[in-house]
Amino acid sequence: MSRLRHPLVQVAVAFSLTAPWVFVYASGTHLGNGVTVLVSGLAVLGASFLLAWGAETAEKDVPRAFAIAVLAVLAVAPEYAVDALYAWNAGAGGASTDACAQFTAAQIENAAEGTTAAACHDANLAVANMTGANRILIGLGWAGIAFYTVWQATKTNDPAVEKRPGRLADAVTIDRSLSTEIAFLFVATVFAFAVPLAGGIGVIDTILLVGLYVAYIGIIIRGDVEEAEEHVGVPAYFQRKRRPIRIAVVLGLFAYSGLMIFTAVEPFAHGLEEIGLQYGVPEFFMIQWIAPLASESPELIVVAVLVNKARSTAGFNALISSKLNQWTLLIGTIAVVYSIAFGAVGTLPFDEKQTAEIWITAAQSFFALSILINFEISTREALALFVLFISQVATEFLLLRVLSIANPEALSIDLLYAYTALYLLLGTAILYRRRGALSEVFTRAGNAARTAVGREPVAVEGAD
Repeated sequence: MSRLRHPLVQVAVAFSLTAPWVFVYASGTHLGNGVTVLVSGLAVLGASFLLAWGAETAEKDVPRAFAIAVLAVLAVAPEYAVDALYAWNAGAGGASTDACAQFTAAQIENAAEGTTAAACHDANLAVANMTGANRILIGLGWAGIAFYTVWQATKTNDPAVEKRPGRLADAVTIDRSLSTEIAFLFVATVFAFAVPLAGGIGVIDTILLVGLYVAYIGIIIRGDVEEAEEHVGVPAYFQRKRRPIRIAVVLGLFAYSGLMIFTAVEPFAHGLEEIGLQYGVPEFFMIQWIAPLASESPELIVVAVLVNKARSTAGFNALISSKLNQWTLLIGTIAVVYSIAFGAVGTLPFDEKQTAEIWITAAQSFFALSILINFEISTREALALFVLFISQVATEFLLLRVLSIANPEALSIDLLYAYTALYLLLGTAILYRRRGALSEVFTRAGNAARTAVGREPVAVEGAD
């Protein structure tokens, strides 16, 4: 083996990418926005490789789904931090449903720092950042990784990619073992439609959504350790070590990569925001789209690493797990952070625009799940996810910032409702045609739960 290709050399290279950021962070050195983006971005890149290697190595000793779930939580930790910051500011500033109802949208948007109206603005930003991150994960993440998997299959011969006749007909098949993740995400998605009906994100949402994720973890952690896939490179090297060494390596890689991602992504995202603001990009647009895009980068890099190894099932597992923990833990913890800062159990308020944002995010998730419910996603379906996402964001930006029209905010809300209806219409039509697959998903998920508590599984209708 070439010395440059030795696994430890690859690990050293990944660590070296994080070294400049370690120095900057530890020394408190202040850099310009451009240099900060470069240094912190390299740290995120290096940490993403370390995180992927840690998760793959862990599959030797724990169920793969659990290893991927840990990976997903670490990869999206920066998203939690950004949302927690806005939720804290909202609570500390006294934002509440009654208080925010006293202000107009313009007063909230242009509020002076330190006022109650500014706290209401922060509450809206918390929701905007959360919905933006979730829609990016599907519209760019799921769609982009599907494209990348099909393209990579020409070089990796990924068995999960099926070549089919017709334009954009090639498809990525997904292992049926992901039924539990898909079923839990489906339940969370249906519940998300009800979140705005209570006037904000409150304690009931926290109990139900966090409880849902805890139940999911309780099921997958009791799963069997699967027969290990054949690994190569760094994971294969560490998996050959004795168990105590493997465990130490996995914990070390998880801890270090998690710390790097947690500390580097916020400056990375903030640097991008500042650069965007310098060029006249609106703050709300930066918070909803650019900052989440930066904070989602670790998991997208990790998934790309997995796909590059022809491990597309593990890659989609990571994407679905990331979506599940954002759609449950992220929403639930927002209310907890807000209540702590508020000084009492309260409900994080948001305006009509954010209500529409939550509904379109839930509708997009519903549409995406209707595509994945039969355990595959074609290039054509991935293109539909991408086009619907991009067209909505681009059209709204034109309405709000480019075109000179009367009452653009009202039109943007109407646009969100229109896309919500479109997602629901398309998703319902697809789900009706695939209702047999929907039944199979929930039967398999139910079997996973039965096995976790020591009960016998039931027969799965339509199983191979």
